[in-house]
Amino acid sequence: MVRKAFTLLLVAGSVMVAACNTIDGAGKDVESVGETVANTVD
Repeated sequence: MVRKAFTLLLVAGSVMVAACNTIDGAGKDVESVGETVANTVD
C-alpha cells in the first residue's frame, strides 16, 4: 500500500513539474512574439 502511494505521489509530482515547465515555456513564447510585434511597429 505504501509503495503504491509513493508511486502515485512520484508520478503526480512529475506531471506537475512537466506542466509548469510547459506553461512557463509557452509564456516565454508569447512574450517573445509580443516583443517582436512591438519592435516591428516601432
